[in-house]
Amino acid sequence: MNLLDLLISPAHAQAAGAAGAPGLSSLLLPVALLAVMYFIMVRPQMKRAKEHRAMLEKLAKGDEVITSGGIAGVIRDIGDSFISVEVADGVTIRVQKGAIGHVLPKGTLKSSQ
Repeated sequence: MNLLDLLISPAHAQAAGAAGAPGLSSLLLPVALLAVMYFIMVRPQMKRAKEHRAMLEKLAKGDEVITSGGIAGVIRDIGDSFISVEVADGVTIRVQKGAIGHVLPKGTLKSSQ
């Protein structure tokens, strides 16, 4: 007997068990993690993207909008991929359609001036 054997128990070889096919219990955890990831991350993002596409389809001239960059204005012209937004009297900028973040209720910009 060695002094080291008192501090650390010696390792003994175990008989090799029968290697079987992976059972249902070993596949349950990864499947559960994938399901949780889908419901927590993927599904809400898809829902927000669908709502954003629906909002972009409903845009019309005269709508008051805020871009994703924070610029507020009134839509003056709508193209296939670009929108002209009037940010001040006689000042019109063109932004990509996807850059529209929110549609404001009518009269919001006039009441804030």
